Amino acid sequence: MSSSPEKLNVHERVRRQHASELAQDYVEAIYIALEEGRNLRVADLQEIFGVSHVTVIRTLRRIEEQGLLANAKSGELALSPEGRKLAKLSADRHDLLVRFFRALGVSEAQADADAEGAEHHLSEETLGAIRRFLEKS
Repeated sequence: MSSSPEKLNVHERVRRQHASELAQDYVEAIYIALEEGRNLRVADLQEIFGVSHVTVIRTLRRIEEQGLLANAKSGELALSPEGRKLAKLSADRHDLLVRFFRALGVSEAQADADAEGAEHHLSEETLGAIRRFLEKS
């Protein structure tokens, strides 16, 4: 079975997206909490993501190494400017997809759940088409 270069490029793009999903989810959760005036603790992230304390610490260390966290040593989770930018982008994508799925008649809870996975994988072209669709309707 042979694969075309275009097909290989699609698979490479998906692998890159999977690699960044976790960081996006964490910075988005931190961003939303900070926007709501709440500080998140490791225990909060454990509950949000349903993972162990060790997993949260390891993930935070990785996203700190990526330059997405600021003042991580202080115990308070804060985003760097780059982390804030990534988080806002993720949150905006998520909100756009929830609105789109709701416009299609999907329940709020299911739209939110479906947007969680889809926000990481849709191209800017597709997101732009969804924006235009929502603006028209």
